[in-house]
Amino acid sequence: MKKTLYIPVIAVFCAGFALTSCSDFLEAEDKKAGGQTAEGYFSSDASSLLTTAYSSLKSLATEVSMTEQGTDLYINTRGHNGGEFNEYTLTAENGTVTSYYTNAYKSINYANGVIKYAGADSKLGQEARFLRDYCYYLLTQQFGAVPYVANYIEGAERSYPRTAIEEIYPSLISDLTDVYNNCKLDEQNHSGRASKQAVAALLAKVSLAAGWDLNTTLTNAEDGTYSVSSTAYFTEAAQWAEKAINGVQLTMTFDSKWAPSNEGNVEEIFSVQYDRAGYPGDVSDGGHSLQNNYGGYYGACSTTGLKNVGSDNQQSKKSMYLFEKGDARYEGTYMTTLYNAVSVNKVANWGTEGYYAYYNSSKLNELGIANRFFPYYTTTAEAEAEFEAHKEQYVKGDYYNPPMAAILSDPVVKYTFDANGKWTKSTISVADFNIQTNNGVCVKKFDDPESAQLASSNDYRDIVLFHVSDMYLVAAEAYLMAGNESAALDKINAVRARAGVSEVSFDSYSVAYSLPAGFTLNKLDVVLDERARELYAERLRWIDLRRTKQLVRYNVAFNDYVASSAAMKNNKGEVKWYRPIPAKEINSNTALTTANQNPGY
Repeated sequence: MKKTLYIPVIAVFCAGFALTSCSDFLEAEDKKAGGQTAEGYFSSDASSLLTTAYSSLKSLATEVSMTEQGTDLYINTRGHNGGEFNEYTLTAENGTVTSYYTNAYKSINYANGVIKYAGADSKLGQEARFLRDYCYYLLTQQFGAVPYVANYIEGAERSYPRTAIEEIYPSLISDLTDVYNNCKLDEQNHSGRASKQAVAALLAKVSLAAGWDLNTTLTNAEDGTYSVSSTAYFTEAAQWAEKAINGVQLTMTFDSKWAPSNEGNVEEIFSVQYDRAGYPGDVSDGGHSLQNNYGGYYGACSTTGLKNVGSDNQQSKKSMYLFEKGDARYEGTYMTTLYNAVSVNKVANWGTEGYYAYYNSSKLNELGIANRFFPYYTTTAEAEAEFEAHKEQYVKGDYYNPPMAAILSDPVVKYTFDANGKWTKSTISVADFNIQTNNGVCVKKFDDPESAQLASSNDYRDIVLFHVSDMYLVAAEAYLMAGNESAALDKINAVRARAGVSEVSFDSYSVAYSLPAGFTLNKLDVVLDERARELYAERLRWIDLRRTKQLVRYNVAFNDYVASSAAMKNNKGEVKWYRPIPAKEINSNTALTTANQNPGY
């Protein structure tokens, strides 16, 4: 059974930002003892503060806009505009960016508090150092140079200058290497605690980022071309990724890996934990909403019995054609069959009918089908043979939703069914299909079968941040950049073998999605496409494209909201490679001025 620790103290946050005006940033009160200062309480037991540090990662782990939008894989549908992230119209006043920045520094300060009170070399201190370094990794990927603070903020200090990434990366690598070499952590941990394996995984990610940011130089943003001055960090990244893999073979099926009943499996390295049974408050809003963030719109869930998804972060055309026939990751990533439910007046059994019946019903072959979505490579003959073989499941009867099916190609082949299950076929453009209800697949990686039908924050699935197949692909990228192409292909093809698809090579790679004029596939594209398939919806894509200097190239080619590279630049021609430093931080931090703002803003 998973163990989620809840905080026995009350954390009082300052109203300002994490690096400014926080003299009471962490004052805690022990309710049983009648009140204590943070010094008195945490000096004797810093474990509750560490629990706070772990829990504070939730706001970072669930951020979708900053991590997925403005890339090649997602679009917003049914009249939703692209928004600031997809369209690259962000300003320094953006609330999402501000919250992300602030929350990261809150987590860092919690971790620094643990280090102060428990000691840097204690087990608690090593866990805190891992959490602190992870937050700095996230900050550098989104903002570049940021203030690097290694001490617990207790006073009213307001001056924290930005630290160059040339200093931050070596500091993180040195700190994490020391933890790894003098480790008091578990070798592995699948219940949400830092481990030696997780330290190696973070070292792999930091080293890979350092290789790109410190030892490659962009030559042309539109072409995504660059030069490499040193492969040292890439070599180290591959070595750390191998340590994180720790000999684990990809023998588990992809669907099993992400099954709700298989949390904490051998491939999980580090996760943010949730526990419905142990949550002390109102469970209807104590979870997260990742299961509601990726996919089409299926009508009002209170009446349809289908999942509450809002048409944001739906498949782009590239994503529709990303997976080849036989790739098990398509069915493992997307929900392709949405089961029907009876009308509300006849009291639908949400959970064993409707969307979550997929997980909870033992009679799926008897349930009606509301929506059936086929990947692009499905022929009409194959789809229609399925309809004929399961004709009774496409009869509406007492069910609420009129059955519908679609082959998600361009154009979409759409099927509707009469009262007897007889189908009518039509074609419709992807654009027209996407303004309708029931407009495509949704992501099922984060589905919680126990969810209340109407609650938007009722997902208690653990959020996996590091896992083994990601490390395979980190190693592949690092090997490629270090010049070891055979080792890179070995890792890529190990991932593909588990998915049930054939091996690829760098020289003969081809894709089903459309390439715009002038876009020529290269070796790095092989890695990035495999990351897209394996890690879809895991909130890594924007960081992947920024890190590899492909952000402009991919957005111009595949982002419907970016017509040209000009959309990703300011009027000075500066590319928006990073997010803006929040205006409130610049205004409050006396060591920062508008001259410290990131280029592009």
